[in-house]
Amino acid sequence: MNFIFLRLRSLKIQIHMKKILGMMLILVAFVACKNDTQLNPDIAAMSVDIKIDRFDRLFANTTPAELPDLKSKYPYLFSKQYSDDFWVEKLSDTLQKELETEVDVAFKDTDQIEEDLELLYKHIQYYFPKTPVPKVITIITEVRNKVVLADTLLLIGLDNYLGEDHYFYDGVQKYKSKNFRKEQIDVDVASAFAKAKVSRPQMATFLAQMIYEGKQLYLMETLLSQKPIHEVFSYTADEYAFAEENEVSMWEYFVSSKSLYSTDKKLLSRFIDPAPFSKFQLAFDNETPGRLGRYIGYKIVASYMNKNEISLQNMLLQDAETIFNNAKYKP
Repeated sequence: MNFIFLRLRSLKIQIHMKKILGMMLILVAFVACKNDTQLNPDIAAMSVDIKIDRFDRLFANTTPAELPDLKSKYPYLFSKQYSDDFWVEKLSDTLQKELETEVDVAFKDTDQIEEDLELLYKHIQYYFPKTPVPKVITIITEVRNKVVLADTLLLIGLDNYLGEDHYFYDGVQKYKSKNFRKEQIDVDVASAFAKAKVSRPQMATFLAQMIYEGKQLYLMETLLSQKPIHEVFSYTADEYAFAEENEVSMWEYFVSSKSLYSTDKKLLSRFIDPAPFSKFQLAFDNETPGRLGRYIGYKIVASYMNKNEISLQNMLLQDAETIFNNAKYKP
């Protein structure tokens, strides 16, 4: 299988030489604009109004005497497993106050978030008309939960989006913190929505798992039609360029290594689960982006949609075998 990775090695050389050749810059510029298409006028005409409720600020400015009123208004944000004393202490907790200050600086207003979410929910209501527009509340989670999406409620932990180099994330692995940015808020909401719409595969094969992930990414790309495609994947532009350049090589690897119909769960940790890089078990693995199996799954689903007349909603219901057999995927 070594011949398969000649192209991977050539890309490694290209990356080191891009300042001289300029080729990667051209490719990255193309990739970054790939999803910058004209907005469907029917989607643009959808009426969606999102106003964000800044619970993070309300809690920051609450006194112990006012706490009962706040709990009465937002009972679902106060876990019953904690006593009132816990919440009173939290009002003056040093870490909580520092988080509140940093969030207030980074998010002086939420105009851009509201605009991004309105565009996202215009897409959602166009494709899934029965989906309600949720009430959106911003909170502080001590860098734990980015978004929580229920049918009529969306919680956004703003302290997870202070910028990849913020000192709060010093102990967080870089492959995670690189997406702790404002630009990823609507992506994370779209991801939460996609997870709720796509059923887990019935088969335990690597191929079925790739297509499961590919369905989610294809749905997210559709709902985020104005978003740069690399952001949809939570990749940098360079990482997405790597996937594009090496699509053929990766597919040949999965086929020749007989991985497609394997049920070895290690393949998930190597190519699907969040990780700093994908694990082809080669010397330069650490120069690859993580989760490249998701990218191949997305390309299979995209090929299926391009070659068959089927609605987005019906595609989501199709099993992996049907999608793969009718995708006629040839990178």
